[in-house]
Amino acid sequence: MSGVEAKLAELGLTLPEVVPPLAAYQPAVQSGAYVYTAGQLPMVEGKLPVTGKVGAEVTAEEAKDLARICALNALAAVKSVTGDLDRIARVVKVVGFVASAADFTGQPGVVNGASELLGEVLGDKGVHARSAVGVAVLPLDAPVEVEIQVELAQ
Repeated sequence: MSGVEAKLAELGLTLPEVVPPLAAYQPAVQSGAYVYTAGQLPMVEGKLPVTGKVGAEVTAEEAKDLARICALNALAAVKSVTGDLDRIARVVKVVGFVASAADFTGQPGVVNGASELLGEVLGDKGVHARSAVGVAVLPLDAPVEVEIQVELAQ
């Protein structure tokens, strides 16, 4: 077990299987020293635990928890191309999309779920730049979608 996966276990988490693509793309690709993930939905055992808009059918706190799941799924996607999460030198960028009710403006707090998980698991290597964007709808009516970009140690 890698150091990153040991840290996940210490937090009571396990790395899930990679979420199969919903369309014509790969869950993650490596280009040079970087790995870019596709947008990861908060799938758990092949299903979305909840659907709908944040600020309407889904609370901000529920959505924050879903963003954590998205980040965990993104780490699984990174491992699928690197073979070892200990190769991560740092998380460079996180982009979070939040399916938002018209008056919901708490996107940064929701995406904190992903950012905080990456920090808990990777420590200083998990500190990153980030965007948190409100959108009208996401695939499968998911409340949250997160993609990450990581740099690998040389």
